[in-house]
Amino acid sequence: MSAPHPSLPVPIRPLGRTGLRVSTVGFGAFKIGRNIGVKYPRKYDLPDDKAAERILNTVLDMGINLIDTAPAYGSSEERIGNHIAHRRSEYILSTKVGETFIDGQSAFDFTERGITASVERSLARLKTDAVDILLIHSRGDDLDILTKSNAVPTLKRLRDEGKTRCIGMSGKSPEGAIASLDWADVVMVEFNTMRTDHLDAIQQAALRGVGVLVKKALYSGALDPQDALRFVLQHKGVSSAVVGSLNTDHLRANIEVAASV
Repeated sequence: MSAPHPSLPVPIRPLGRTGLRVSTVGFGAFKIGRNIGVKYPRKYDLPDDKAAERILNTVLDMGINLIDTAPAYGSSEERIGNHIAHRRSEYILSTKVGETFIDGQSAFDFTERGITASVERSLARLKTDAVDILLIHSRGDDLDILTKSNAVPTLKRLRDEGKTRCIGMSGKSPEGAIASLDWADVVMVEFNTMRTDHLDAIQQAALRGVGVLVKKALYSGALDPQDALRFVLQHKGVSSAVVGSLNTDHLRANIEVAASV
């Protein structure tokens, strides 16, 4: 049985000039697929398949229309494909390239061959012909990835081929985010009350029509959700704060906060 809708609808904002409109609270699907090698302050158990199915469908039932995943998120992509591919028209799907997580270790590959193979694997797991957003999953050396690898031209080709509608960068540094504005449709940046150094990049992105997704808005669960989400969403250059949680009541409370901003 589907969970009841929240008392307030999830606010929707345009994602830059992409033509996409995203819920101001997005669902980060990390925790449904991986619980080792994580930076969260508290340990958690992975949900079983039945629980993952319930969480994903409840997210959509609540009105969250942005689902963010990655090959590095363990079984996340596969679970999304298994449990909500039949509702594909209801959500905007974001995944990434560059990082995989196998046998408890991250591996990085920003070559054209590696990225192309990664996308094909992701599409198969997600049970879709194309994603809406495809992001470079940086390991931290943002500028080197952008200037010394084939990542950007490969993403442009994949967009031209219809494998993704939008392309962009999920980076680590303000410099990487700003450099990405020359070619990206979307950037994903870390932004919260503890880390504000991406503010200039957010403002520049807004001026240039590049969509902004915020990760770690709650500082990996260390911040009060109400204050943290209000802080992030008051910046109109931000399209959505992507929040990962296994507790749908917490997500519902986040929606209530977003509706009040």
